[in-house]
Amino acid sequence: MDIKDFDFHLPEELIAQVPLEDRTSSRLMVMNKKTGDITHEGFKKIVSYLSPGDCLVLNDTKVLPARLIGEKEGTGAAVELLLLKQLEGDRWETLAKPAKRLKPGTVLVFGNGALKATCIDSGDQGSRIMEFSYDGIFYELLDQLGDMPLPPYIKEKLEDRDRYQTVFARERGSAAAPTAGLHFTEELLNELRKKGVKIAFLTLHVGLGTFRPVSVDSIEDHDMHSEFYQLTAKTADLLNEVRQNGGKIITVGTTSTRTLETIADEKGLFKEASGWTSIFIYPGYTFRAVDALITNFHLPKSTLIMLVSAMAGREATLAAYEEAVKEKYRFFSFGDAMLIK
Repeated sequence: MDIKDFDFHLPEELIAQVPLEDRTSSRLMVMNKKTGDITHEGFKKIVSYLSPGDCLVLNDTKVLPARLIGEKEGTGAAVELLLLKQLEGDRWETLAKPAKRLKPGTVLVFGNGALKATCIDSGDQGSRIMEFSYDGIFYELLDQLGDMPLPPYIKEKLEDRDRYQTVFARERGSAAAPTAGLHFTEELLNELRKKGVKIAFLTLHVGLGTFRPVSVDSIEDHDMHSEFYQLTAKTADLLNEVRQNGGKIITVGTTSTRTLETIADEKGLFKEASGWTSIFIYPGYTFRAVDALITNFHLPKSTLIMLVSAMAGREATLAAYEEAVKEKYRFFSFGDAMLIK
């Protein structure tokens, strides 16, 4: 399939720059994947679309304040470092700006020397392998010195860093938020529980590859980035119980979807698992694990809109996106939501 098959026109003013004051006040487009029919709702109405015995699957990854602003030791030249993933110990894969002059042996200084990073090697796609040195606890220093790594299409300053975290975030390690989960509050989750909807958690640490554009014309040639996932035995047992009792599995976000589709066997059953997934879901894929999906509106020509198209059909998805533009839905990380059922 050609990358152009997943393009659409998006007016820049529809890219949400700040989160809404109330997480649940976003809009919700509901799409029937069998008929393509569309209904416009408020997000709180999500409760009416889930039934007792269904299971809502959430990604509990926690975003690291992984954007560090510092300087080169000796020259004082300004540099920005973005932590992508921990390799071993204090070694991390990072993106540096500017990167060209960041050679092995170069030392970067943050917070007047409270945190230092030495370039060890070059990595894939222009990344740099950095080894950190410090006194104290690394993550506490990161909380003090780091900023949230917002996507490049968000230009506004985030006043409250917690708004780029889900209310259920607990497993730190992500370079980006699983943004479909940003719409939920504890009150809304409790409302779902009272209705008899099961709530399950898994972990997938989102990498910056999520935002990298597909650079090949034929999507089959795209090299999908890998991300770390973990599914506990408790969650696997719950999902299997729901499946065997005839309930539906509804994932919140493409990250939860990719994790379950990586783990599920041919019968759509699950087991405790962890590892790295580079699964690439696009039209023609047969879903084994997921019955319905709650997601945000994604970038043109992205792997995310391809995943949505795999579930809902490419033409129906593009028609829904055209409708979203017409109705002035808010797009991307801080935008509105879509339920594909």
